[in-house]
Amino acid sequence: MWDKLADSKTIKKASKALEANGIRVYVVENGKEAKEKALSLIEKGATVMTATSTTAQQIGLDTAIDESKDFVSLRKKIMALPQSEQRTQMRRINSAPDYVVGSVHAVTVDGKVVIASNSGSQIAPYAFSAAHVIWVAGTQKIVKNLDEAMKRIEEYTFKLEDERMMQAYGMHSGIRKLLIVNSEVIPERITIIFVKENLGF
Repeated sequence: MWDKLADSKTIKKASKALEANGIRVYVVENGKEAKEKALSLIEKGATVMTATSTTAQQIGLDTAIDESKDFVSLRKKIMALPQSEQRTQMRRINSAPDYVVGSVHAVTVDGKVVIASNSGSQIAPYAFSAAHVIWVAGTQKIVKNLDEAMKRIEEYTFKLEDERMMQAYGMHSGIRKLLIVNSEVIPERITIIFVKENLGF
């Protein structure tokens, strides 16, 4: 149920609602196009934080940013630090990037966006501190309303993320913090790129 791609009518309806709520929308056919579109939206020389995102990893967007000479990758800067300093410095380095790039866990047809987080590291830049936010999301993440958004997260997303965390770090995840974006007041601050492929959780 939660991995079924949305049809064209639903994508169009959700896109229109998001635009009305101040969120710019692009719709692309595949991950390759999504990666190219996301990179084209980032100004040269900008500082960019790549939030942990299975979607960004699947399409190679995080690697493209981290290895690019056109941008300043904040994740690369953090990872270059001694491990004992990474957590403390991450709060400072990630406090106000020019761009944050990642994904979301659900988008409602009436234009609301929901992100669940274990640590909350991506919530501050998504909500306010980043000058620009770029989200890439497969259209299977479009749901009817906020109730369905929470069901999607609790019944589907969390289980897959928990498995990923166990494999990667040997620890469980948790739905500890939630961000619901009802609308955005700053024009073109937030962009969502819908992909007609089943990407991420």
